[in-house]
Amino acid sequence: MSDALAIRLRDEIRAGGPITFARFMEVALTDPEHGYYTRGASRPARAGDFLTAPEMDPVFGLTLARQVDECWRLLGEPAIFTLREHGAGSGALAVSIVEGLRADRSGLVVARSDGPAPLRYEPVEIDGRRREALVPRLAETAPEVVVGEPDPGQRMTGFVLANELVDALPVHRVAGRPGGIDEVLVGWDDDPAAPLGGRFTDVVAEPTTAALAARLTDEGVVLAEGQPAEVRLADADWTAGVARDLERGYVLVVDYGAPAADLYDPARRPAGTLLAYAGHRALGDVYADPGDQDLTAHVDATALERAATASGLDVLGRTTQAAFLLGCGLEEVFGRLRADPALTPERYLVLRSAVRRLLDPRLLGGFFVLALSRGVPPEARALRGFESVAGGPRTGG
Repeated sequence: MSDALAIRLRDEIRAGGPITFARFMEVALTDPEHGYYTRGASRPARAGDFLTAPEMDPVFGLTLARQVDECWRLLGEPAIFTLREHGAGSGALAVSIVEGLRADRSGLVVARSDGPAPLRYEPVEIDGRRREALVPRLAETAPEVVVGEPDPGQRMTGFVLANELVDALPVHRVAGRPGGIDEVLVGWDDDPAAPLGGRFTDVVAEPTTAALAARLTDEGVVLAEGQPAEVRLADADWTAGVARDLERGYVLVVDYGAPAADLYDPARRPAGTLLAYAGHRALGDVYADPGDQDLTAHVDATALERAATASGLDVLGRTTQAAFLLGCGLEEVFGRLRADPALTPERYLVLRSAVRRLLDPRLLGGFFVLALSRGVPPEARALRGFESVAGGPRTGG
């Protein structure tokens, strides 16, 4: 446990009473000094505790690059095309996307006679130190790409990417009761014999905001008595921010979760989905080590789509990660890598294992991929990664 962070949270509770779990989660993950995601560029964070697709193998980004290129072409190949990645981390995904664009000879990374290549990369990362570390990495591996910061006063044309980001946005904990819900707050029990003089504990109370019950009601969800669940209100703020900054282009969200009817099904999720991760292990005690363990809950895909629509974004489609990657040509990318004379047996085994995990519906292949857009005409809304949703394979491109 990060004693400094635990003490801060303890003192906040002692001073003002129990806090929402959303508040606890926000502080534990994003406190400027001690938060899980903000403790310096050298900290592995999710790469060390929860294996994401980009960190697992470049083949994910190499394949995703084909969707980025298609979106650029669908928009008429604008001279400046911004790839804004929320939760950029180490920059591994950006590097592999650029490598994929190069391999496919995309015009996105080819300098023009009157200026640089169209692609502009904008990493959005809450830890400034981590962002500072990834900029030279991009400069070394992708010198043809302009790396910049989002301009608050400038709306972008391009592609917004959020891979395994939304699941880390704060959630409120709730539980079903006859005729409604309770909220599960975070309290503190004093105990002189315990570390720091006590421990964090659950406090069942009236909901702190009517928006929690309204969210579930709008989705037709009725929790069983005593059924624990999570409600993420922060997704509305996130989609509103994305919509505000996007003038013309696409948004791609990749994450684990499900539609509301599945996510809140008491038979399928009798204990909710909230977990802590540390050392590649899922842990049930979400209070154990604030700042030293990841906290995450499955994404309500229904709520995310509704929030996007309310923010002025168009929903283009939702599919599984496996179907999306196959639609983008994963098999062809795998075949190209396998045919490389420089491929070693060791590298081949890693590559093959990564592809299997990306396609396995029980693993990463079961993640959902959601495509959104703004300012895009109807003829530019059929994306190759969603061809199975549209009702059949596309040819060409």
